[in-house]
Amino acid sequence: MKFISTKEFIYRNARPLDVARFKFLFGFGTIDDVLNCLSYYQNEDGGFGHGLELDCLNPNSSPMQTLVATQIINEIGGLNKEHNMICGILDYLSSKKDFDGSFWANTIATNNDYPHAPWWNYNPNVKSYNPTASLAGFILLYGEKDSEIYNIAKRVAKEAYLYFKNNCPIESMHTVVCFVELYEYLKQADVNLVDMDEYYSLLIKQLSALLSVDTTNWDKEYVARPSLYISSKESDFYKPFINECKSECNFIRNTMKNDGTWTINWEWDSYPEEWAVVKNYWKCDQAIRNLKFYFGVSN
Repeated sequence: MKFISTKEFIYRNARPLDVARFKFLFGFGTIDDVLNCLSYYQNEDGGFGHGLELDCLNPNSSPMQTLVATQIINEIGGLNKEHNMICGILDYLSSKKDFDGSFWANTIATNNDYPHAPWWNYNPNVKSYNPTASLAGFILLYGEKDSEIYNIAKRVAKEAYLYFKNNCPIESMHTVVCFVELYEYLKQADVNLVDMDEYYSLLIKQLSALLSVDTTNWDKEYVARPSLYISSKESDFYKPFINECKSECNFIRNTMKNDGTWTINWEWDSYPEEWAVVKNYWKCDQAIRNLKFYFGVSN
């Protein structure tokens, strides 16, 4: 593994946030550095925007970009419930902006005003548990139990689980990420909402159906890989899919380019100038994710 090449590429090309993530994850940076960089993507309403989700450069707060913030918070090990960033996110979600009573919006109207990938075109008709299932779980972990938003999250989480139970396996690999995150939030929060043993069995069934096993196409096709759902050997899903994890480690090791990056196998169909910049940002993010997975499950 050309770790030094990846480090050099990230230092030369990444956003300050991703440099801070890289430094923290690999032992020579601090949580405060990550949070300081992340804070610049948070708006006054507590939500996140400004292209935190790299495929959408909308500066306005959206549930999807706020989801990315929660994932970065999880990546660094979580935060205290009283942390200003957590309180801001809860304020945004509590405001019910971009929330119809059952779903936080998958896309928002102002996406169309800024450079973005085609899958983030505003579509008010999409009702998806991406990001809703994960955001409900976040509230159940960090919210006050006597608050209105906490009770809303309890209902939404139950509805999400019933949908998943009745439709498993589902096709959308990113929606499955949100169901995995909901499961993990429920475990941490110790909330007695659903049958967790049943939920776990459903997720095993889901991942068995969804994970791609043909590694020869992974650098050409956008497919579900174990690293989308499994971050380390401590994951509940590591042992059931240990062979798939080993296959991905081999793939990561064998397909690293000389500059320490991997192929980006998607692209925008418009905004070519912005995409040229964002593509390099994605290379940095993907490199961080690949190395985090590789060292998290191979050691």
